[in-house]
Formats: sequence, C-alpha cells, structure tokens
Amino acid sequence: MRIVILGAGQVGASVAESLVSENNDITVVDSDQERLAFLQDRLDLRTVIGNASCPSVLANAGLQDADLLIAVTQSDETNLVACKVAHSIFNVPARIARLRARDFLESETLLAPENFAVDYALCPEQVITEYIARLIDFPEALQVLSFAGGRLALVGLRAYAGGLLVGSPISEMRNHLPPEIDGRIAAIYRHGGAITPTGETIIADGDEVFVLAADEHIRTVMRELRRSMEPVRRVMIAGGGNIGHRVAQALEGKCEVKLIEVDRRRAEFVANSLKSVLVLNGDATDEELLQQEGIEEMELFLALSNADEDNIMGASLAKRMGCQRVVALINRRAYAELVQGGPIDIAISPAQVSIGTLLTYVRHGDVVQVHSLRRGAAEALEIVAHGDKKNSRAVGRCVGELPVIHGAFIAAIVRDLGETDDFNFFRLGAKKQTGRVLIAHKDVVIETGDHVVVFCIDKKVVKQVEKLFEVGFHFF
Repeated sequence: MRIVILGAGQVGASVAESLVSENNDITVVDSDQERLAFLQDRLDLRTVIGNASCPSVLANAGLQDADLLIAVTQSDETNLVACKVAHSIFNVPARIARLRARDFLESETLLAPENFAVDYALCPEQVITEYIARLIDFPEALQVLSFAGGRLALVGLRAYAGGLLVGSPISEMRNHLPPEIDGRIAAIYRHGGAITPTGETIIADGDEVFVLAADEHIRTVMRELRRSMEPVRRVMIAGGGNIGHRVAQALEGKCEVKLIEVDRRRAEFVANSLKSVLVLNGDATDEELLQQEGIEEMELFLALSNADEDNIMGASLAKRMGCQRVVALINRRAYAELVQGGPIDIAISPAQVSIGTLLTYVRHGDVVQVHSLRRGAAEALEIVAHGDKKNSRAVGRCVGELPVIHGAFIAAIVRDLGETDDFNFFRLGAKKQTGRVLIAHKDVVIETGDHVVVFCIDKKVVKQVEKLFEVGFHFF
C-alpha cells in the first residue's frame, strides 16, 4: 500500500515505523528537516520537506498515486485542508485526520465528503483518556483492552504470589473457575521475552500475563493471577494540558481529584471548567507541595504533562513519598521501557496507545479492531470471518484444523454480535454489544460472521493472519 503521512512528530513517526515494517511504501511530509533526517536514517521511507497542506508539496510526495493519506500534524486546520485537497485534487481513496477541537470532531457535516472529506477523525488525547479510564476501572492491570464493542476483554497484569494459578501449570485454571466461566492466558512475557503459553506452562511470580475472557467474567479470571485491589477513590493528576484536563473531566464526580498545573493561566482555565476538581498552581516535582496535598493518601498519581522528564521525576517522587500506584505519560519509547517496572508502575506511550486505531484502517480484509501491545512489540486483531468452507481457509473449520502460523494464534470468538441500549462504554453514546463469547479451543468451529480475536506475539506474521481470513475463488 502507498501511504503518505503528514507530520513527523511522535504520532507520525510511530505510525511510519509500524507501517514500514509491514512493507508499505511510505512517504513522510514535514517542515522540520531535522525530524525528517532522523526518520530517514532509521527507516526505509521517503521524506519531503514543506507545508503539508500545500498542493505542490503533496504532489511532490506522490499523493496522486497514494492509497491512503494520514494527516497527523499538530494543526487541525492543516490536517483538514490536506484531506480536502487529497480528495478534490488527487482523488485519494482514504483519508485520516488527527483533530483536537471538539467543534471539528463532533460535526459529521464538516467532515463529510462534500466538505473536508475526512473518512476517519483521530483524537489521540481522547483515545488516551479512555485508555487511562480503563486502567482506573482495573487498578490491578497494566493494560486493559476491549473487543467486539465491549463483549470481550483483554487485560495485561503482573502475576504475584497469592494468585491461585501462580506457581502452577495453566491447565489447572479450569479447576478453579466455575463451569459457566471460561478464560484464556493469551500470552506471557518473562524477563522481557515472550513465552507461547501451553497447558503445561507454569506461571511464575512477576510474569507479565495477558488474560482474555468475556467482559462479565474478566475479574474472576484475573483473580487467578493476583488478588483484587480496592477501587480507586483518590487521584492526583500532574499536568493540566489537553490530556490531563480530559482525564480530570472523565473522573469528576467519580473520584476525589486534585490537579497540579505549573502555568497559572492554564490552571485558571482548567479550574473554571471543572466543578469538583481541586486545581493547584504549582510544580508536581515539588516535594513540599506533594506533601502538603497528602500524596501519601493518594491511591493513584497520573503524570500527564507534555514533558517526559517532568513526568518521570514527578511519578518517581510520588511513589517514594507513599502514593500507592503511579502512572506516567512518556513519549520516548526508550524512556518508557527503562522506567516501567521500577518506581513507575505503568509507563504509557501516547503514540502506541493511539496507533491501533489507525492500523485498523490499514489492515487488509475485514479487520474491525487492532490493539498495539507492549509498546508495539505485539498486536491483537479482531477480524470478521466471511465466506464458507469453499472460499475461505478459516470458515467452516475447527480452530485445531487451521494452518499453523508461528507467532500467532486464535484466542477467542464472539458470535451473533448485536447491540443493546442503555450502556455507556467509556464514552458518551457508545453501545455495548451482545453476543456469545467462545474461548477458541481446538474443537470450536469458525462460522461466517464470527468476530475472531487473533493474538500476534510477532508482528511480522500479521500479513499471514490477514491472508488466512481472506475470501477468494481460488480456494475452491
């Protein structure tokens, strides 16, 4: 696929890195020559210097031959104009824009083909806010992801002594669970390396384990690996920028929230927009301030400023001063990998959290959801199966009969998916899905219309997984 990416910042660079590894033809446009040179030294791609909304620059980037435009510059206006130009002048089939302003995000009319022609609007700040909200709902977890509109949950957590299954083979999990509850250990990471789980694999204290189960059963399955934690009631947020502000709004009325913002004007703006959140003008790395505000009584500290170093320092200090759990937003992947598991419980990479949404629009076949795992090292895909036994390699066959793809396996299936009202799943207006959740044991037969969740420990095999679910007459 030929893809033009506008913007070489954190999001653009992460998207480029992920898509280049899948043998796509990538061109990146940015006005910053140093950023482009850095990308070109590391990745096999083409770069173009210039204004990303200028038609001549886009033509130089080869937009006339592109299959997809991903406009992720820092400017909403630039991204919107680029999508309009791509549609009207270059006839690009698919266009994605990064947008921050709610006026644009909430207007279907403005984004329609006859106006700015945006096929999909991505708001990384909102994606990260929802991601953090899930972590607060599951205080034991390192990562919480959902599939099939919330019917299926995938949770990454650290196994600790005291969990029912820790120190025992995975096959014993069935003996601990009630007959009506089924779950699966989807992956295990030990000392930084991936282990493909089998029934004989023994869970060790300290393993990072991904468990999969129906949404209503996931907490029961999680107790196999560690004791449940009390719900989060007291939260301190460092940083009142776009993300910190959104998270505070999401938590308002649910928790006791304190927010620290170093810029006085921004602090006043945030304070005026929130009713029950205490907003403090100060430095979140100030030990005296944290002590005055009772950091030792906080159950969660969220370092969400725009500066990696401040987030690392603030979170580390909060942990040392007695905060139960600390989370830091860290853009540089090297920093995130370095600090997580030390004083910082969870290091969140904004680009990696939001990239899964973009990947959904790049994948071949009917891929409806992509989640990036372990900062891009692995992926979980939700694919809709189509066809029948004559024209599909997967449909009409038992999971145990499918071709073996080393580094990937089918983890679960959601069948007869449908919507139900009266449910707010992490964001206003979302609807939870109904349907049967089937853990993918070897004798489970894949049917057309099934939503199949595939866990790819090795990202290099994603194309093989997509090919497995393709429908074609050559399968007769």
